[in-house]
Amino acid sequence: KKILDLALDLGTQVVTTHIGVVPADGPSHPRWGIMADACDQLGRYADSVGAYFAVETGPEPSERLRRFLDGLGSRGVRVNFDPANLHMVIGEDIPAAVRTLAPYIVHTHAKDGDRYKACDPEQVYGMFAQDGIEGIQIHDYFMEKPLGKGQLDWTAYLNALSEVGYTGYLTIEREVGSDPETDIREAVAFLRGLGN
Repeated sequence: KKILDLALDLGTQVVTTHIGVVPADGPSHPRWGIMADACDQLGRYADSVGAYFAVETGPEPSERLRRFLDGLGSRGVRVNFDPANLHMVIGEDIPAAVRTLAPYIVHTHAKDGDRYKACDPEQVYGMFAQDGIEGIQIHDYFMEKPLGKGQLDWTAYLNALSEVGYTGYLTIEREVGSDPETDIREAVAFLRGLGN
C-alpha cells in the first residue's frame, strides 16, 4: 500500500510485480485463497486511491490468470502484459492471450525471447524467488533476447493490443545481456520501425 502511495506521489497510477504462480488446481488449492485475499486487499486500496496493482503475466496461462482476476472483488488489480514471459515459460499464443486479458491490461512490456522446450512454471518462478535451484540450467528451456531478435511476432502482438483498444505504454524491459543500454536503444528503433 505504501508503494502505491509512493507511485502516486511520483506521478504514476500503476505498480507492477509478479505475485507467484496462480495454482492450476484453482480455488481448491490453499495458495489460491491466500493470493486472492492479498490481491483483493491491494486492489481495494488501489481503487480507493485511484491506482492499479498490475500482476505481471508469465507464470500461468492467460485463461487461469483471467479466472483468478474475475474472482476478485475489486477492479484495482489489473495486468502488466509481458509477452516474452508468456511465450518463454508457457508457450502461449500471444495475440490470443491479449484478447483473453484485454479488460485487465493497464501496462505492457516490450521484451522478446526464445523458447526451447517446456518447463515447469512453479520450478522456474521458485528458482527466481530462491536465487536459483541447483541442477537447473534455465537457458536449456528459454532465453531472453534483444527486442526483435527473439521468436515473438511483434506485428501480431501490437495488432492484438490495438484491436483490444490498448493505447498505453510499451515499456522496454531488458534484464540480461552484456550491453543492455545498446539493446534498449535498438529496441526503441525497432518499435519505431514498426510504427509504434
